Amino acid sequence: MTKQELAAKIWATANVLRKNIKASEYKDYILGFMFYKYLSDREIEFIKKEGGNVEELKHVTEADDIKYFRDNLGYFITYSDLFSSWQTLGKKLGAQVVTEAIERFYQSLSSKSARVFYVYHLDVDRHSGVFNALDAGLSKLGENIGSRDKAVRDIIDLVAQIPTQSQPYDMLGYIYEYLIREFSSEAKKDGAFYTPHELTSLMARIIAERLKDRSSGSDIEVYDPCVGTAGLLLNIGTEIGKYHDKDHIKYYGQELITETSNLAKMNLFMKEIKVDNLIIRNADTLDEDWPIDPKNHCGPLYVDAVTANPPYSAHWDPELHTSDERFRQYGLAPSTKADLAFLLHCLYHIKPDGIMAIVLPHGVLFRGGAEEEIRKNLIENNNIETIIGLPSNLFFSTGIPVIVMILSKNRAASDVLFIDASQSFQKDKTQNVLQESDVQRIYDAVIARQGIPHFARLVTKEQIVAEGYNLNIPRYISATQEEAPYDLYALMTGEIAKDELESFADCWQQFPQLRSKLFAADGSYSRFRTEDIAGVVHADEGIAAFQSDFQA
Repeated sequence: MTKQELAAKIWATANVLRKNIKASEYKDYILGFMFYKYLSDREIEFIKKEGGNVEELKHVTEADDIKYFRDNLGYFITYSDLFSSWQTLGKKLGAQVVTEAIERFYQSLSSKSARVFYVYHLDVDRHSGVFNALDAGLSKLGENIGSRDKAVRDIIDLVAQIPTQSQPYDMLGYIYEYLIREFSSEAKKDGAFYTPHELTSLMARIIAERLKDRSSGSDIEVYDPCVGTAGLLLNIGTEIGKYHDKDHIKYYGQELITETSNLAKMNLFMKEIKVDNLIIRNADTLDEDWPIDPKNHCGPLYVDAVTANPPYSAHWDPELHTSDERFRQYGLAPSTKADLAFLLHCLYHIKPDGIMAIVLPHGVLFRGGAEEEIRKNLIENNNIETIIGLPSNLFFSTGIPVIVMILSKNRAASDVLFIDASQSFQKDKTQNVLQESDVQRIYDAVIARQGIPHFARLVTKEQIVAEGYNLNIPRYISATQEEAPYDLYALMTGEIAKDELESFADCWQQFPQLRSKLFAADGSYSRFRTEDIAGVVHADEGIAAFQSDFQA
């Protein structure tokens, strides 16, 4: 069974099992059990690497032995609480078994791991953590003990189908991402949101290119104020990790929805990121400015890169932020559209030589009022580097087209690169998908910062000011190309118009003998000399030399 087939089966089974539970909530159970399975399997792998076996876990009861696991893994799961042990219990397995195991897991955490996975609330005498759904939420799975226990067994049977033997967690990561995507599609009204991997990859590559020359050995700090399930942070870590030691990348994230912030912690931990480098906070980003510099508790932390895909046109209360340092220099976004408030928050938290990339709706480019004033200040301060217009229907939760905006501080240049990638996609059922070639083309254009007909244009500040600080992409560039006129004579005779051949001028210049070998000219029209076009092309000395160089 391929991973795609496995994912589809899990999705189909999940739909049957969830019954009346909202899709956005049910994913928390599946993903929670998946994470617990990951932790159990990781512990088993660890004891095998240490020269032991699973059976020996039955006898790990001494404090020193447990401490050894906690020091190396950050936690300890007793033999009876392992996911694989649950599978042997049959009908003895139920909600109470899971709840008690989760409680013991929390108690086993090292102090570093507890900071990430567990929070104790003194004011209400309760705890919460990454396993909220499995700890406090199992009551939603059924109306009585019997139905709840059966639901628990069904979900565990479902999660047990995920293979982890050959390449331990690549498969798990794929299933994890698939479920988030599918549940987001199912649960649009619940506010679930999934950023396509291709888009996060593009943003991460642009940021990594900027940071690749940072001094080795120093920490690279990246931050997402609307972290979601941490897809953007993970991609940035992957790309930056090509140039820097991965253990020197620190991840900061803030998320409003508690369950989603827990998923972010799981996702980052499953990629074996050190807990010291994983700082995820559950709070409202606009109302609670964060992160705070640990060396200066009264001041903000400035990071190397910020990336974000904030909720579009969210409501907020600007009156509460009239003296907020984040917005003082630029202005306050309107109460019904907080898009530029999120942008300014991101910009505030980057270092003077840092970079940020943010996904926003097109409206921020041209709407008037307070947003126009903020735009004007951003342009006058030379903060905006690049604006990338993307295709519609890229997202599972909305069909609107969006932009990616790249910004920085203390920028000397004042021009803005506009890229219209609205036609750069492949159709996949009802969704438009960025292909790798589309991502590469956009990335190359961002790095080169040169004009490309119908795709990219470098615009001066003076031109933007002349347009009244309106940044609407069609004012500067359009991906729509004029359709070439039909040549009726060529269509009727099968001959080739001179203008059509001239469109390949670069090719004829690169391979000067090829055109005469392929075509016989007769006035303004040409015809093929041979039916074996491929044979003539590959026999050309220039082509052969090019292929040889390419292979080398």
